[in-house]
This record gives sequence, structure tokens and C-alpha cells, in this order.
Amino acid sequence: MELNKIYNEDCISTMRRMDDCFIDLTITSPPYDNLRDYNGYTFNFENIAKELYRVTKDGGVVVWVVGDATINGSETGTSFKQALYFKEIGFNLHDTMIYLKPNFSAVGALKTRYAQVFEYMFVFTKGKLKTFNPIKDRKCKNPSEENSKSIRQKDGRTIKYDKKIVIGEYGQRYNVWDISPQSSKLGHPAPFPESLANDHIISWSNECDLIYDPFMGSGTTAKMALLQNRNYIGSEISSEYCEIIKKRITPIIKQQKLF
Repeated sequence: MELNKIYNEDCISTMRRMDDCFIDLTITSPPYDNLRDYNGYTFNFENIAKELYRVTKDGGVVVWVVGDATINGSETGTSFKQALYFKEIGFNLHDTMIYLKPNFSAVGALKTRYAQVFEYMFVFTKGKLKTFNPIKDRKCKNPSEENSKSIRQKDGRTIKYDKKIVIGEYGQRYNVWDISPQSSKLGHPAPFPESLANDHIISWSNECDLIYDPFMGSGTTAKMALLQNRNYIGSEISSEYCEIIKKRITPIIKQQKLF
């Protein structure tokens, strides 16, 4: 398959032309629970999940960003159902992360529940994880303080080790990420925040790895892959969205060719 290309087609068609163990990292947010109108397109989740497992390299990662609609007073649970299905077909649920939208504001008062301001970011691995580049941007309260390391046991006791550790100015980020939603001025109903795609690319891949997004949408995954010196492949069934992607990534490609 041709790399660094957006395929204007259903992602099943794209993946069926891929060899086994082809992709290093997939980052995507599917059109779940009909919460947005993606030009009327829908998708077959189970077939897509199976193809993702086949094309993911051993040790590779799938980041699946999803949430739940509330219908007739009950959340659908789609996110959990999908996570369990990924496990059923062979993926490991490596981390259940939270994408917190700090600047999100609910429209109108919610009389029976608290406002929904997050989505799940399920991180699945195919076998043992091969790449992790932790982002260290969490400001520590007491830099350079030496602490003894301790681990709590099953019976509640805490065992303290003599080994000392030095706390730096910044510690490893936790798995709840505060990321403001992207502006919707791109012509897409739910564009990926650039920092969300960027930080997952950094975390779970290395330079020159191949990044895939089966629902490329407005092209954020492709843009950030280029900026982080990764290769990409995208599937996007809407020709209108493909034009948006082209406008976003063409200036980056031209700039990189100058250097």
C-alpha cells in the first residue's frame, strides 16, 4: 500500500489490502451512538475491530476514543461493550484513559445528572507493548525531595524499601488528560484535538513508525503524524472530509520538502 495517503473509502476496504501485522499505531474516534452526523455514514464495529487486530503489529497499539449517548434516561454503555469485544478478539486492554474537556460547557441545566465532560480513551495492545515514551509534564510539588519507595500488600500492610528516589521538577503524566475540544471551524462536526493525537503518537510510537486512522475525519491524526516524523495512512469515506484533510496537510508536506 502507498504510505502517507488518505484513501477515500470505507476503512474495511483499506485494511483488507493491508498485510498482516502492518500498522504500528492506530488512533481514532469512531462515530459512536449517532451523536454526530458524519455526512450520514455509519460503520460495522465488529468487522472493523477484527481487521484492526489483524493489521496491528505484535506489540502495536490501538487508541480508541469513544463515549456514550444517553437514550431514554440510560447511558448506552457502547464504550464498555466495544472495549470488551476488543478483549474478546485478542487485544489487551492496556490502559483505560480519560479525555477530560476542561472548557466544555453543557447547554442548559441537567435536572437529573451531572454534565458529561469526558470521553474514554481505551488503549489496546496486541501482545506485549513494544513502545512507550512517557510524557513528563506533571509539575511536582517538592522537586529533588528524596523519598523511600513503598508498596501496599494484599493484607493492607505497607512494605517500605530502603532505596531512595529523587523527585524531579516534572513527573510522568497521569492517565486523565485535560484537553480542550478542537474548534469546529474545520467543517467537521467533531474534529480531533491536535494535542490529543500528538501526545498519543509520541507516547506509543517512534519516528518513522506507521500511524493509521480508520476514521480520518478532518485529518488531525495525519497532520500530527507528519509533524512528529511518522508515516500515516488514513481511511475516510466522505469525499468532502478528504478535501478538508488535503487543505490541512498540503502546506506541511510542502514545507517539509523545502528542508
